[in-house]
Formats: sequence, structure tokens, C-alpha cells
Amino acid sequence: MSDKNYELLIVTGMSGAGRSTVGKALEDLDWYVVDNLPPQLIQQMAELFSRSDRELPRLAVVVDARGGELFEDLTAHLNSLIKNNIQARILFLEANDATLIKRYEQVRRPHPLQGNGTISDGITSERKTLLPLREQADVIIDSSDMNVYQLAAKISEHFSTAENRKLNLLIQSFGFKYGAPSDADLIADMRFLPNPYWDEKLRPFTGEDSQVADYVLTQDGAEEFIVNYIAALKPVIRGYLKENRKHASIALGCTGGKHRSVATAIEIAKRLADNPEIAVRVKHRDLGKE
Repeated sequence: MSDKNYELLIVTGMSGAGRSTVGKALEDLDWYVVDNLPPQLIQQMAELFSRSDRELPRLAVVVDARGGELFEDLTAHLNSLIKNNIQARILFLEANDATLIKRYEQVRRPHPLQGNGTISDGITSERKTLLPLREQADVIIDSSDMNVYQLAAKISEHFSTAENRKLNLLIQSFGFKYGAPSDADLIADMRFLPNPYWDEKLRPFTGEDSQVADYVLTQDGAEEFIVNYIAALKPVIRGYLKENRKHASIALGCTGGKHRSVATAIEIAKRLADNPEIAVRVKHRDLGKE
């Protein structure tokens, strides 16, 4: 066993309380998520991660009571992990009976432990089975009054790092003559600025070159646009972060995607780079096509 102290998260709890939602939320936070792994294999999986010399994502294992006798051995296997210097935490997902019954009725599926009984019988049986594990839990989240987005946001609060709490913002230049990008969240038109294309001295260069950038950014209206556009983006960015959104795309277009949109995209990215809540990336979609 490696001496590296590796973090492992066990995700469990009541069926219908949101395990699938939590698994997806953890994946968005760069965890490696394994769903419904038998407890007997958890240590082997954790050892594979802890022995690696490479930087690997944190490991989350989703387990539930459907494993029957296999699940009953989970406590023993968790104790074994601790002895082998693997840090293991337990996240337990809870919800009240009325909420769980409503959720099962909405999807028209039986509770996995109800057998020939009712949904309520299955919930009662599962609570009894999970009680010892609930008492060991490091984090208990009650999802009774949460929708899937609120639950994902709660997971982000508990398990994200400073880095993956950021909004990944793509600022993309493009040329309208090649079509606007279909995946952009916001599109701005830079064709209101004079086109360097008509200056024969500037035509061979692009918005990445200083002479073109200086020309574009000193035109009347350029600075006003950039300042106001960044100001308008601030509440949008805050809203995306509040809604636990991880990726957004802004597209700036001009005729060919070579001069005006390129220079403006670079300048806006520079001014947003100091914002600790976002990670900015620049892409020039159509540069080189002319």
C-alpha cells in the first residue's frame, strides 16, 4: 500500500433521495464516480487510485442496500480502509417518507426492497438496514425539499475545491460569413467598428497582432463597448455560479473572424482574467480561413 493518504467518498442513503443526481454532480466536480460497486471491491478500487504515481481525481463510490448481504459487510470494509491509511468519508442522503413515496409514484417504479409489499414497506425496511451506516455518516443531506439543481448545488458546497467552483468561460471569436456558433450562450456583433480589412497595410495581419489590435481598440465606441459589456457580464456570471453552472460560452463576431472579433475577444479575456470566480479561455474559431 502506498503511503499516500487518499480520499475516498462513500455515497449511500435512501433509494429515491438523489444518489444518481449526486453522482453526476460529483463527476462535474472532477470526482471519479463508480456506481453500485460491491463493498468487497471498494478497497481494491481505492488501492488502485492510491498506488498511482499520477495525479488522479478523487474517488466516490455509490452503494445502496440492494446488495443484501454484500451491503451488510460494508462497515467491516470501511474499517479495513482506515487501517490501510485510506481516508474514507460517508455521505448519507436522506428524505422523509412522504417525499420518497411521491417520487416513486411519479416514476411508477417499485421500491427495490418492497418485495410483495408496498412502497412504504420497502422504505421502512431500507431505513432499518441503513441505520448503522447513517450513524457513521460524516455528512447527512436531506433532499426532501430540494429539486435536482438545489441538491447538486449542495454537493458543490460540500465537496468542490476552490478550482472547480469556478465558471469555465470560453470567449470565442468568429466570422459571421461562416455562420454564428450554435453553442454560444451570448453573441455580440463587432461589425459596428471600422474594418481593418480595408486598410491594405493591416489586411495581412490579424487581431492577434499589435498593430491591428491597436487600430480596433482605439476606434470610437470600442472602449465603451468593452467596459459596458464586461459590466453586463458580471450579474450573468454571478447567476451562472449561483445555479452551479460550470461552463459558459461568449461569442464575438465580425465579418471574417480575423480582425475585430479577435482583438476584442483577447482584450475582454485580459480584463476578466483577474476575476477569481472564473477561468477564462480564448478560442478563435475562424482565424486562418481567409
